[in-house]
Amino acid sequence: MLTHLRIKNFKAWKDTGAIRLAPLTVIFGANSAGKSSLGHLLLGLKQTALLTDRRRALHLGDANSLIDLGTFADCLHGHDLKAKLEFALGWRLPQPGEFRDPLHPRKSYVGNRIQLESVLRADSRGLPELERFCYELQDQQGDRQLFVEHGLREGGKAYLDVEPMRLLQKQGRKWPIEPPEKFYRFSDVTLARYQNADSLSEFALETERLLAGLTYLGPLREHPKRTYSWAGDSVPDVGARGEFAIAALLAAAQDKRMLNRGYRKKRERFDEFIASWLRDLGVIHSFTVKPVGSGRKEYEVLVRANESAPEVKLTDVGFGVSQVLPALVQAFYAPANSTVWMEQPEIHLHPQVQAELADAFISAVQAYEGGQPRNVQLIVESHSEHFLMRLQRRIAEEVIRPDEVAVYFANRGDKSLDLESLRLDSYGDIENWPDNFFGDEMAEIAARTQAAMSRRIRERKANGG
Repeated sequence: MLTHLRIKNFKAWKDTGAIRLAPLTVIFGANSAGKSSLGHLLLGLKQTALLTDRRRALHLGDANSLIDLGTFADCLHGHDLKAKLEFALGWRLPQPGEFRDPLHPRKSYVGNRIQLESVLRADSRGLPELERFCYELQDQQGDRQLFVEHGLREGGKAYLDVEPMRLLQKQGRKWPIEPPEKFYRFSDVTLARYQNADSLSEFALETERLLAGLTYLGPLREHPKRTYSWAGDSVPDVGARGEFAIAALLAAAQDKRMLNRGYRKKRERFDEFIASWLRDLGVIHSFTVKPVGSGRKEYEVLVRANESAPEVKLTDVGFGVSQVLPALVQAFYAPANSTVWMEQPEIHLHPQVQAELADAFISAVQAYEGGQPRNVQLIVESHSEHFLMRLQRRIAEEVIRPDEVAVYFANRGDKSLDLESLRLDSYGDIENWPDNFFGDEMAEIAARTQAAMSRRIRERKANGG
């Protein structure tokens, strides 16, 4: 689970500052404020980790990738190729990690937190090139246990520094240190140069595990279909447009996944669990997925709007059901210890349903599966004040703790964007409410009142009053 993030010189962000990421993190802000680019960088890191070409520091994307970031100049703040793209990721490991020094068997370095910092610059062709990265293994209190820095010095010579562990070169292995691979990897040749460097590869493996567990659901989701095709295979997620939501639902039911909404609460089969949330949201009364015929791989989604309504296909009910379904499925389908980034999950939903969606997401970060907490993290970009108000209410009611929630407001500055952390107290109150957070409500009331008064005066004059 991600614990913090910081980005410098990426698109509209000169410097985000340190961003604390909680199990449920919500980012608000005006349109085109740059909220989405925070998640876009993470997607860029994920597709780089998946890339077979280890020499490419950052995969900017193409038509077949998770995201297309354009050119490196497009990515840099102000399109300044002299600027350096910097980012820092911090995350908590599901289990404590142990890094052993084979030359000192009794000495090991143990921690349950990792921090990765990377600095990229433009090469002579304007392509991203890694300048350096560093890892820090930390214990529960955040104290450093092991530090590693790998990069290129002036002139292009590679270096590798480790503290407090001392690397010892192998006899006869005097070849130079190779440059880093991608934005986070050590070359196998570099590690083979030393007698006791093998364990450092665990840092790269943990980075890949983190990014493999990152999924994304965009704001534009597919229209509902009359039938859905599924051949019995599992899917990694619902897709960026929610196109695999029904396949994910069927795969989870086939695998007999059972969920509950929290500790010691009732366990339900995955599809029934999602159906119960759709009922609680108030968008439908019942929800089922059935094969069109025996032995067929086509399925239809049947819903009943209310208890007395006939059962109809998903295409024949309100658009909101098909739009919220991928958000619900992804929130609970995501594997344990993973991170889900969503944009505007409340789109096309009634204000009351937007508020209820906050309850579903609280449940998603508190849900258990197989008797163990799922520890799924949700990072949500939203424009919904109803979502926020329900979140504040649940904090006051002690359903979720303030430290389990992080709320931010992205605001346009003169030359860059500012990301303001909103301080929530134990009663759900925001101590530093930003100006015009959801528009200027008082200005709207004042303008409406003034217009009404002027109109009444005109009407009285017209009637000879």
